[in-house]
Amino acid sequence: MNTLLQVDFDYTGPFGVEMAAMLTDLAESINNEAGMIWKIWTENQQDKLGGGIYLFEDETTAHAYLEMHSARLNKMGIENIRGLVFAVNPLLSNINKGPIA
Repeated sequence: MNTLLQVDFDYTGPFGVEMAAMLTDLAESINNEAGMIWKIWTENQQDKLGGGIYLFEDETTAHAYLEMHSARLNKMGIENIRGLVFAVNPLLSNINKGPIA
């Protein structure tokens, strides 16, 4: 069953175009992660938060990615990482045009 992963963390920037320029290689590498279907990058400059919403093929790959990604973020000096894993209800999501596989 598809699994949604929501991650956010304290992030002081850069944001927007500067963030995209800095993290393009990372974004491209995420496409190669096991079980990853898509990611939506999130940022909130006012509250100083970064993160993303991911769709994985299953709960196992979502948890494995969260563990690996949290360690990677820690190495980048990022702390206060919050990760939540959710099952996706495809019947209701399809009614609302949710981008699920």
